Amino acid sequence: MKKLLRLAQAVGLSLALTGAVLADEPLKIATSAGPVGQLAAFAAKLAKEKGQDVKIVELSDWVALNEVVNSGDIDANLFQHGTYLAIQNKQRGFNLVQVDKVGVIAPVGLFSKKIKSLDEIKAGDSVAIPNEPLNGARGLILLERAGLIKLAPGKGFSVSRFDIIENPKNLKIVELDPAQTYRSLDDVSLALVNITYLIPAGGDPKSALLIDRTVDDGLVLRFTARPDKKDDPRLRAFIEVFNSPEVKQFIEQKLPAFIPAGFSS
Repeated sequence: MKKLLRLAQAVGLSLALTGAVLADEPLKIATSAGPVGQLAAFAAKLAKEKGQDVKIVELSDWVALNEVVNSGDIDANLFQHGTYLAIQNKQRGFNLVQVDKVGVIAPVGLFSKKIKSLDEIKAGDSVAIPNEPLNGARGLILLERAGLIKLAPGKGFSVSRFDIIENPKNLKIVELDPAQTYRSLDDVSLALVNITYLIPAGGDPKSALLIDRTVDDGLVLRFTARPDKKDDPRLRAFIEVFNSPEVKQFIEQKLPAFIPAGFSS
């Protein structure tokens, strides 16, 4: 009898906490415009159906996406992987942490408007890669996989253009803002483009001459928050909604270029 009473009390407390979460002020999530923003908006719609109000704020500036969370103006963001976050924490003096394991991976690919095959690359051609360390490294690794350059071994995602040890075609590596690499295709022979930027710009992931769909924990775009906000019941409730078969199915059907990661089912 006492066990049943304690169980009833526990259930009552859980329901009370859930009610408090749902009745609280809206959870504010910052995200990038485009596919990740669409994903966040879909999850917010699901949360609304369950009684939780989530406000999605889209920003185009990646630094601003972290600044608004670091300042406390926004509760959390969804747009970055842990490798990029570590760089931002160090360079900008942020103290932000990833929350939970669920998320999505955005592949990168080599695209061109001037050639149909990587075999058509000529000596002295220009190749654009992002000037952001991790995606720049992903671009160089993909160029090596294509047989166009050779990199110093053992560098992993810390590799840079200074680690190119063989460049038989004397390719000119041009570093640009990640959002500009797709737009540079009118001027360069080849560009490394993150799918996050490609799709909003009207590009087709299927047109990639070579695509990298590496599944690595350091590449998973996850929720990020301040340490004092990571256990916010509203955020935890929303992540529980995000980590659902419905959201995973949305990724697979509506954003097939992306890779769901860390889902419990």
